[in-house]
Amino acid sequence: MLAKRVIPCLDVHDGQVTRGVQFGVAEKGGLRNVGDPVELALRYNEQGADEMVFFDITATAHGRGTMVDVIERAADQCFMPLTVGGGIKSVDDMYTMLRAGADKTSINSSALANPELIRQGAEKFGSQCIVVSIDAKRVVPGVDKWEVFSHGGRKATGLDAVEWAKRAVALGAGEIVLNSIDADGTKAGFDLVITRRISECVGVPVVASGGAGSLEHMAEVLLEGKADAVLAASIFHFGTYTVGDVKQFLAKQNIPVRL
Repeated sequence: MLAKRVIPCLDVHDGQVTRGVQFGVAEKGGLRNVGDPVELALRYNEQGADEMVFFDITATAHGRGTMVDVIERAADQCFMPLTVGGGIKSVDDMYTMLRAGADKTSINSSALANPELIRQGAEKFGSQCIVVSIDAKRVVPGVDKWEVFSHGGRKATGLDAVEWAKRAVALGAGEIVLNSIDADGTKAGFDLVITRRISECVGVPVVASGGAGSLEHMAEVLLEGKADAVLAASIFHFGTYTVGDVKQFLAKQNIPVRL
C-alpha cells in the first residue's frame, strides 16, 4: 500500500490565511485571520507535511498577483509539493502558477464551466499537474446522493458528485480533492460515504477534505473512506495537532505514512 499523505490547506484572502465554517461565510464577515501563508507553510514543512495546498479565495486580479508572490516565496523556502487553486480559468493561468513554483494546479468552478479545460491542462502539463476539486453537498438528509456546487459552494450545478468525478478523471484529472460542504469546518468528521463512493469509482488519488476534528477522523477517512490523503486546516492552524501528531497516530493504526 502506498503511503497516505497528510496535507495542510491554506485559504488565502488578500495575502493572509483565513478560516471560516461551511463555505460562504466571507460575505458575512465570518473569516478569521490565521497568519502569513509563507510562515505557515514553513511551519508545516518543518512538521513533515507531505504537500501543501493554497486556495486563493479572493481570486481577483489583485489577488492573483498576491498569490503568485506567495507561491514564489513558499517554493523558494519549502521542500514539499505545492498545489494552488482559486480563480484558475485558463491554461495560461495554470502556466503562471506552475512557473511561480507550484507543482499542481487545482480547478473547480472553471472546470465545471468548461470541462475541456481539464483535458487542455493535462495535455499541456501532464495529468499529474491537474487537480479537480469537487464541492459536494448531500441533496436530501439521509439520502445517499450528493450534488456538485460551484463558486465556493454557493451555486448548485445539478451534477451528481460521483458522475462528475468520473468524468473529470476521464478528461485527464490526475487527482480529485473532495470537499464536503456539510462537514467543512465543523470538526465533526469527514463524510465517509461519499469519499468511499468516489474513491472506489476513480483510478486516481482522492484527497478527503472537510470535517477533520480529531486524529480518529483522519484514520477513519483513510480506512473506511478509502481516501489516499487527508487535507485539513483548522486543526493545524490553531495548534490542536501537528502534522507529526497525525502521522504518529496513523502509523500506530498500521496506516503507512512517511515519518
